[in-house]
Amino acid sequence: MRNGFLSGVTTGIVLGATAGMLIVPQLDRSTRKKIRRTSRTMIGMAGNVAGNMRSMMR
Repeated sequence: MRNGFLSGVTTGIVLGATAGMLIVPQLDRSTRKKIRRTSRTMIGMAGNVAGNMRSMMR
């Protein structure tokens, strides 16, 4: 159950970032780069949180 929750959160973050990229395709190149960088950072942070939660639950 715990792994399912973490997978759901991670999937939601990825899908949200993807939807954001699809909704705003008219943005200029620098804005798209910022969005891309931010989404990568958020995915990394979600992975860290998931790892920390797994460690705490052991």
